[in-house]
Amino acid sequence: MVRRTKADALATRHQILDAAEAEFLARGVAHTRLQDVAAAAGVTRGAIYWHFQDKAELFNAMMERAFLPCEGAAERALAVAGDDPLAQLHEMAVAPLRVLAESEQVQRVFRIAMHQTEYTAELAPVQERYLEGSGEFQQQLAEALQRADALGWLRPGLTIKAVALGLFALVDGLMHHWTLRPGGFDLVVCGEAAVRAYVDGLRAALPQAPTTAVPAAPAPAPPAPRSRRAPST
Repeated sequence: MVRRTKADALATRHQILDAAEAEFLARGVAHTRLQDVAAAAGVTRGAIYWHFQDKAELFNAMMERAFLPCEGAAERALAVAGDDPLAQLHEMAVAPLRVLAESEQVQRVFRIAMHQTEYTAELAPVQERYLEGSGEFQQQLAEALQRADALGWLRPGLTIKAVALGLFALVDGLMHHWTLRPGGFDLVVCGEAAVRAYVDGLRAALPQAPTTAVPAAPAPAPPAPRSRRAPST
């Protein structure tokens, strides 16, 4: 009996989160009331408060449910890249793009977060959670860059923090633009090409092989003069 109660509670929670996705996407987060979500989910408003303290907590739960595939993809990317920190950097950057392109649920949630959310005072915890998550992602990128720098693989003069922020902005901008019009371009193909170009631009120049001077070929000897024969008599 206890197991069924827990299962029912979990099912209701997901039912509420599904309804929140639909309502936030249709109305915008600021204009969606908890009673709107309750009506769409077919539950009472009290049921929502049993699971979530307020709209901000509901929003964050919706985001975290969608972010789980992204976090798993980043971990798999590190395993695929092996010990190459620049390959790790590339894989970490493109992992969220692949998940976004493949998952309709992630697409809905990202459209809500990027285009349907006004960070009012009510949603201040949502903005704080976003900044925290983006900061963690930038830190992961920075750590890969630091490992590459320790190996001498980065060109001199780079600021690790600025480079990590730039790569994050590239990925974030691609997702922001693509969610406006998903059919506008291939997110994975264009994203991988853009990230590869960015990462390749960080690499230290390969040492050039020493050049050996080739001796000039000797000038050809002038032709020998022809001998003149005495006229015959």
